[in-house]
Amino acid sequence: MQHRDARLRGILFAIYVLLYGGFVLLNAFSPETMERTPFAGVNLAISYGFVLIIAAFVLSMIYGLAHSGSDATDGHKPAGSSVAASDDTGSDNGEGRA
Repeated sequence: MQHRDARLRGILFAIYVLLYGGFVLLNAFSPETMERTPFAGVNLAISYGFVLIIAAFVLSMIYGLAHSGSDATDGHKPAGSSVAASDDTGSDNGEGRA
């Protein structure tokens, strides 16, 4: 299971690095391309930036959906499960304090 998780993370990371790398390279080596306004008067830099934001959201959704049912079966505790158990009264008796 961990191998599959690592592989998925690597693939999603590589996709985003390629998208972001394209953005950086276009800005660095062809800034005039980023100034073009392909639609609705919005330049390519702004459009590409929105695509990066949407891509990050979509990639995170893909990762989340791939792991939506695995918390109960893979042996990992939920995020809030490390909180120490307390008594039912809710009072603090001061035990364990220095």
